Amino acid sequence: MGSIVSRLWRAFTPPQVEKRSDAIRFGILGAAGIAPLALIIPAKSHPEVIVQAVAARNRERAEKFAKSHGIPDVRTSYEEIINDPNIDAVLVPLPNGLHFEWAVRALRAGKHVLLEKPSVSNSEEAEILFNLPELSQPGGPVLLEAAHNRFHPSWLLFRSLFDPADVTHVYADSMIPWWGTSKDDIHFNYGIAGGTMMAMGCYSFAIMREAFGAEPVECVECTTNHYTDGIHDKCDWDFRAKFSFPNGSVGEAKSTLRGPTVWKPSHVQVTTKQIPVVDETLPDSQEKLRIRKVTLHGFVQAFAWSRIDVVDSFEIRSRKDGRLIKKWREKKSHKAYSFKEAGGEFAGVPGENWWMSYRYQLEEFVNRVKGRKTQTWISQEDSINNMKMIDMAYVKSGLGPRPSSGFKAS
Repeated sequence: MGSIVSRLWRAFTPPQVEKRSDAIRFGILGAAGIAPLALIIPAKSHPEVIVQAVAARNRERAEKFAKSHGIPDVRTSYEEIINDPNIDAVLVPLPNGLHFEWAVRALRAGKHVLLEKPSVSNSEEAEILFNLPELSQPGGPVLLEAAHNRFHPSWLLFRSLFDPADVTHVYADSMIPWWGTSKDDIHFNYGIAGGTMMAMGCYSFAIMREAFGAEPVECVECTTNHYTDGIHDKCDWDFRAKFSFPNGSVGEAKSTLRGPTVWKPSHVQVTTKQIPVVDETLPDSQEKLRIRKVTLHGFVQAFAWSRIDVVDSFEIRSRKDGRLIKKWREKKSHKAYSFKEAGGEFAGVPGENWWMSYRYQLEEFVNRVKGRKTQTWISQEDSINNMKMIDMAYVKSGLGPRPSSGFKAS
């Protein structure tokens, strides 16, 4: 317990490093509650990032936010930030329904964009945003959907423990306790693309797609509990979804924003088909077979706590008639808060065990902006396909995809 407390303390109060002269200067669009985790705290320990300015719909709120977080400049409008030649990049942590407009505006102003997940309101907006011509121009701006959990060492180690071609089933479960949200939160405003599948399903669907290394064929089932009144109408507060994937594989996910009082860490479990395993100690007349289950506990907020459990079910059978000779199970557990702890192919990748997933994400964002190699990246196609999967589930649920913002990129 002591090591957890110590690591979390360091994560939230990181050492402040000297900034380089060519540091990327960020502006934040909106005094959002996620901004400290997503950028402000991680930036303190990054020598190439300066959080320079913030703007909010309410000037007084922006000033209070800036003072609280040590941000030098306060701007009256989002336009002032994206049109400022001294700002290199922006964080867009606005409500989902505003992501599309302000990401487009920022990119067209030449700013790099770190865009809160889910990227936009629906797949139609995603197709437009991630195919903007500005993104394909030499030296053009960088756009990244901030799915921070996929940058954490625990996720990369988890992914290295199975071959997507062998996966037959994926199950993802996540929750936020009821006291962590309220009906008046932006999560439950349909007009700005609210809903639990938007807030939490985006995590589960993305890791499901990555675990299978494929896109879903169909959403075969999606049930929700949802509001039916006023601006909350069609906003799901929980969901259960089931998808078919190629070769008969199945992915399932459930999540809620009104969970039990006691918080339960998210988890994702991958099950493989039975595959042959090389064992040179066996006679030629026998073969060794394995089914592997790999569970990552804490796949959403791995920096708080995470663990990987591996359960291998082995069999030795006769090659001639398939007769079972022996069977047993082996269990192992792993923890990886840094790439050094992950070991193997990851051992030399920079990072500290107190880095949040957001800090690992920021490291890669800066690497991409600076033209350096990235260990992990979320491609434009990946972000588009994840929104397609969210839309697919909403259609199956009967609630329908979230509405577009009305902003016209053309």
